[in-house]
Amino acid sequence: MDVPARAISLEAVREAATRIYSVAVRTPLIRLDPIDHSAPEIFLKLEIFQPIGSFKLRGAANAIARLPAPALAEGVWTVSAGNAAQGVALAAREAGTRASVLVMDTAPATKIANIERLGATIHRATYDECWKTVEEHRSARMTGRFVHPFDDDDFICGNGTVALEILEEMPDVDAVIAAIGGGGLLAGVGCVMRALRPHARVYAAEPETAAPLAASIAAGRPVRFDEWTASFVDGAGGRSVLPSMWPLLREAVDASVVVSLAETARAMRLAADRCHIIAEGAGACAIAAALSPQVRAAGHKRIVVVVSGGNIDLSRFCSIVTE
Repeated sequence: MDVPARAISLEAVREAATRIYSVAVRTPLIRLDPIDHSAPEIFLKLEIFQPIGSFKLRGAANAIARLPAPALAEGVWTVSAGNAAQGVALAAREAGTRASVLVMDTAPATKIANIERLGATIHRATYDECWKTVEEHRSARMTGRFVHPFDDDDFICGNGTVALEILEEMPDVDAVIAAIGGGGLLAGVGCVMRALRPHARVYAAEPETAAPLAASIAAGRPVRFDEWTASFVDGAGGRSVLPSMWPLLREAVDASVVVSLAETARAMRLAADRCHIIAEGAGACAIAAALSPQVRAAGHKRIVVVVSGGNIDLSRFCSIVTE
């Protein structure tokens, strides 16, 4: 497959950092286990403390800030499992424009309630319809300017500000791990790490039920994950790696770590026990990857895990961590 070249510049990420903080916030970096100082040390970048509980606000804030006035006047829309919808809804509200979202029917009630609270119009759809919209960048059901939830350079640059903050606080980090859904977070993080900390490794984390990046890396090209199954890790693990995202992910990611749902559930419980935080499935998937034999064997000293979101129904969270 002949995939066009694509790159995200460090300067564009730095420019995004001049725009996003009127909506997004800097998030804390804490040690997973404050007592155990043996290598590797694992630190959590807590994007759960964004105003919407997810890193997606960074990308949405930058993408909407970059829209010209005529486009804003049309209103904006996105497609989402829940977190990107909240980011676009809040950024649109702050910009004084209306937002609507095509939301996957796998989105938990907590995310739906938050989208409604932020004033966006919700259009429910099947996972298949939403993924088709992601792939084709359009939907006959929606009007206004489309803000893609990951396959958009401005969205990616906003996400990349996570890595700028990590390096400001921990310049000697030697590995960064984040879950992958569409790849917009890792593409942004990887751009910054390659430019400023090139010897550090960047890992993707995927659930075993939805691991298209691992399959794509093995194949050397973007592929579909035919065994895809819905799970509580609703913010990570798509059906495929989009061909348009492959050049960025191929350069940004050193390896994809595939973890089981049981390992992800244990990571959710560990984060709650040690750090008193609630991580949704995608964020916990990245924690599980940091604890995996694959990453442990790499000999890292300091690992940062991007806990990408914390939007999960409390009843569902309790059932997962107590099973």
